[in-house]
Amino acid sequence: MNRYLGSVAALALSLTALSGASIADEDLRGDIASDWSANLEALYQHFHANPELSLMEVETAARMAEEFRALGFEVTEEVGGTGVVGVMENGEGPVLLMRADMDGLPMEENTGLSFASRAMGTDRRGQESFVMHSCAHDTHMVGLIGAARQLVERREDWSGTLVLIAQPAEEIGLGAMMMLTDGLYERFPLPDAVVSFHTFGAIPSGMIGYVPGFAMANVDSVDITVRGIGAHGSTPHVGRDPILLASQIVVALQSLVSREMNPLETGVVTVGAINGGTKHNIIPDDVHMQITVRSYTDESREMLLAGIERIAHGQAMAAGIPEELWPTVEVEEPYTPATYNDPELTEQAAGILRGRFGDVAVRQLDPVTGGEDFSRYGRTEHDVPIFMFWVGGTPRDTLLDYQSRGLSAPGNHSALFAPDAETAITQAAEGLTAIALDFLQPDGAQ
Repeated sequence: MNRYLGSVAALALSLTALSGASIADEDLRGDIASDWSANLEALYQHFHANPELSLMEVETAARMAEEFRALGFEVTEEVGGTGVVGVMENGEGPVLLMRADMDGLPMEENTGLSFASRAMGTDRRGQESFVMHSCAHDTHMVGLIGAARQLVERREDWSGTLVLIAQPAEEIGLGAMMMLTDGLYERFPLPDAVVSFHTFGAIPSGMIGYVPGFAMANVDSVDITVRGIGAHGSTPHVGRDPILLASQIVVALQSLVSREMNPLETGVVTVGAINGGTKHNIIPDDVHMQITVRSYTDESREMLLAGIERIAHGQAMAAGIPEELWPTVEVEEPYTPATYNDPELTEQAAGILRGRFGDVAVRQLDPVTGGEDFSRYGRTEHDVPIFMFWVGGTPRDTLLDYQSRGLSAPGNHSALFAPDAETAITQAAEGLTAIALDFLQPDGAQ
């Protein structure tokens, strides 16, 4: 990410003049700041201290439903599991859907915050673990509530329908699909656009980033079972070693991106785990490999997945493994499709964000190869345009301190990630509100 940060130090220093660069009126910003002190800070600390795992967001969903109802939204719970939908009709006009995700991650928090999570959870497979909001979904929920509060107070300034959703299970890539499968676009007003944000620890707090077109990648998980013929470690010639074969597959996989993919396209093939064997002197019968694959286009995705299977089988053939024992390659379904920000909607929304925060703070960035199931809201037969922007999550001084030591600051999915919540939430709430007011302008408004 260094290229689009150009460097972190230079960008962080430029943001010291952020407040002077803003050309926004102060009413909305002041109202959100007051709401932070009166309501949003406590709500953030509540969500942060009480995270729940994917598909287990029962108490979180109940609180989101409570917040939506208190603002006057018509609320439906248990959409796609624990999902919550709030609808407010406010005259004729377009339909705008704004989304926040709710789930935490199975890890122990180590931030030292006074309200740090000590929550425990049991996932859908029965595994117990600590739970932490290490991907900042707590800021997403509170940012959405903050924007909703302002839009309710400003109902005379917009016309149309506002739909809010609190989505489960983003971290396992299932929540958006589950809500859509449960009739999100059929049971509720079909949106003309879907907007969201993500707090991003790799960019300085006070900054907003956006990417038109492909912003995040397809995410595939691939499992390979490499089978061999077991033997005593002292007599490898009487067996066929699956550990050696798995190692050769790992090396050969590196040629997919470096030699088969167009250098102007993006792909990642990472072997994240190899597990096999039980003892020093036993050649095992099999080895299990786990791989993550990232791409943007459908064509690149298909090439990489086909290449993984071809290489696994080819290496087995070269090793003399009988065909009936060739590796099995399983691609996990469903996969997370790439997030494609609609260019026209992105240009419109980015213009609104620049108008409020200034060109110093709002930057077009490069795509990343992380994944987000937000993509699914635009990948239906309805072809709804979507837009997700990033808000900076790490204080500038923290980024500079780590960079001075040749290190990367703790970011999303780190047990040490403690975002600048006030800045991220209030900036996101202001940005979402401004985008909504622009998108839902009454007829004849300029």
